[in-house]
Amino acid sequence: MNEFDARITQTTGQELRGAGIDTIQVNVGLVCNQECVHCHVASSPRRKEIMDWETMERIIRAASQVQCRLVDITGGAPELNPHFRSFVEMLRSNGFFVQVRTNLTVLLWPEMRDMPDFYKQHQIHLIASLPCYLAENVDRQRGPGVYAKSIEALRRLNAIGYGSDPNLPLNLVYNPIGPILPPNQETLQEAYRRELQQRFGIVFTHLLTITNMPIGRFRADLRHQNQEAEYMRLLRDSFNPATVDSLMCRRQINVNWDGMLYDCDFNLALRMPVGYGAPNHIRDFDPGRLARRRIVTGDHCFGCTAGCGSSCSGALVASTG
Repeated sequence: MNEFDARITQTTGQELRGAGIDTIQVNVGLVCNQECVHCHVASSPRRKEIMDWETMERIIRAASQVQCRLVDITGGAPELNPHFRSFVEMLRSNGFFVQVRTNLTVLLWPEMRDMPDFYKQHQIHLIASLPCYLAENVDRQRGPGVYAKSIEALRRLNAIGYGSDPNLPLNLVYNPIGPILPPNQETLQEAYRRELQQRFGIVFTHLLTITNMPIGRFRADLRHQNQEAEYMRLLRDSFNPATVDSLMCRRQINVNWDGMLYDCDFNLALRMPVGYGAPNHIRDFDPGRLARRRIVTGDHCFGCTAGCGSSCSGALVASTG
């Protein structure tokens, strides 16, 4: 039993287990047009890993078996998978809500010019990375010139209704620049609304705050700065029991580009597949065994329970401050 398992057992009296599968999150590949310093799956233009169509078909069948609420597509830049549009069209034709995590800048590529209209046609929910409303912080984390490109992409999405039409939600994602916890989500959301509206006339639906996990490139940077131990101490000391019931791993399953199954995107990055006897590949998908599976954990999981909590959908509990 690792330290996180011990804390969960001490808090709840039992091991951490699934409570159903409402969401299937799909990483369709690690190819990306950016190379962000906080990227926990280490995506970049040099990566070659891409999900094939056979795996996508198996995911569609699995989604039907569990009658999941949402299929959440991520990457890399998911738009760069050659089967991406066909996958989205098939999911929507089968009646699933689809959410796509876009880095925004890929939408400016000439071959992606019609992607915003494709998203609108299929009423795709968008989650877009914008780790700050200040240019220097975004460019520091995501690369030179990324802020200006992101603003242009947001303007194009706003122009066709994203962020204002209730059927076209546009959520933004904030990640801290350094080894700190995210600020209050509601307070920061208001600052984002004010700054983006005043500076660029940009509107969005919600802001999601996500804690940087001590894994991947961010962990390497922590070690380089000799801050890993201090950051882990912050996460452990900030453990919030109120977050446990809402942990994303309890109600979702994550499918990697190669079909392997994980409890979450962070376990995927660490190559910690579903365990304890549950099937760990999409070809062996078993709703009964996976829905109530025991969750595989590690010390990085303290990132999801620190402060207001963190998930791919933002904070887990309201701030008490």
